[in-house]
Amino acid sequence: MSTKSFAERVREDRRLVILRLLSEQPGYRMNSSNIHAGLHHLAIAASRDDVATDIHWLRDQSLLQITPVPEAPSLYICELTGRGNDVAVGNATVPGVNRPSPR
Repeated sequence: MSTKSFAERVREDRRLVILRLLSEQPGYRMNSSNIHAGLHHLAIAASRDDVATDIHWLRDQSLLQITPVPEAPSLYICELTGRGNDVAVGNATVPGVNRPSPR
């Protein structure tokens, strides 16, 4: 039996969805505002702060790279790493990111 809270499960799923959104983009890149919109489109409630926290956490796990946009201090360009793609498709696991179901 798992001791994870519902909030932890939602956070882990949100992180996986972020990786999957990036994996589906040409060039594996997207800005944080579009990531927020993509989560909303998929009915995943997340504030902009949630997205910023998650992308920084994913960066710390070497799953994506972040480039700040100087003209917009709260906007980031996110790019999926090879390791992040492995997690997105289920070839690798990282504690704190939900494992995808078989497609």
